[in-house]
Amino acid sequence: MHMNILITLDSNYIKPLKVMLKSLFLNNQGESFSIYLVHSRIKDEELKDLDHYIQENSNNSRLNVIQIDDSYFVDAPTLLHYTKEMYYRLLAFKFLPQELDRILYLDPDILIINSIRELYQTDITGYLYAAAYHDKISVKEINKIRLFPYDIEAYYNSGVLLMNLEYQRQKIDEKEIYEFVEENRSKLIMPDQDILNALYSKEIKSLDEKRYNYDARFYRYYKLMNNGKWDMDYVMKNTVILHFCGKKKPWKRNYRGKFHALYKHYENLALGREDTELDRAAE
Repeated sequence: MHMNILITLDSNYIKPLKVMLKSLFLNNQGESFSIYLVHSRIKDEELKDLDHYIQENSNNSRLNVIQIDDSYFVDAPTLLHYTKEMYYRLLAFKFLPQELDRILYLDPDILIINSIRELYQTDITGYLYAAAYHDKISVKEINKIRLFPYDIEAYYNSGVLLMNLEYQRQKIDEKEIYEFVEENRSKLIMPDQDILNALYSKEIKSLDEKRYNYDARFYRYYKLMNNGKWDMDYVMKNTVILHFCGKKKPWKRNYRGKFHALYKHYENLALGREDTELDRAAE
């Protein structure tokens, strides 16, 4: 079965993207991927390099580039530190080929360490998305309070999103998103994620975070909450997507996380003799 993958980023995240793609290809050998890159400012030579990288590392995958003209979002409200690119994920259904019925969005700061086929084939009939929420009480309650009076049952992480494009074309109103941003400017901390939760939380199918959006900061928490079952061996066999959430990233010099060595392993495989010190990659 052919799988569609969505990525939206700028030049600063190309190196981490290569690491993520390397992990995807290595742990999903024999699978075929169409990778859709939605962007507005990546240089042609960078796109050619990325296309070559994908062809070199996967016999069955291809890159499809969709460039968004800045004029498209001329009426869209923006926020300090966040550009119009925050809308690309939420409105991808408008720019992607109309014949696509589903796509899996992936952040570049993740590793794919097992097969994603089961995730991709998840039944999302009647849902806009499938996503995971990080079930730490403090995170959940803080976000519920911040987005009051919007009725959200869980605060979903937008770094991994299985999208029902067919249903989104019917249900998502671009103007409703713009109005929400205008009305909540002072409250929005992670704008695209906040929009996703406030407007669509009830139409998101919940995924198991430990399998499909494992927050690499919380190894001890996951292990403790599951009576020791989710130890390192169990994670390596059962977790599909390892997500390096938060400000501290594994390509930075000062990173000290539990999965640092694992990330460095994939980084070395992905970039080879290329500079594997990514400190400047995502400033």
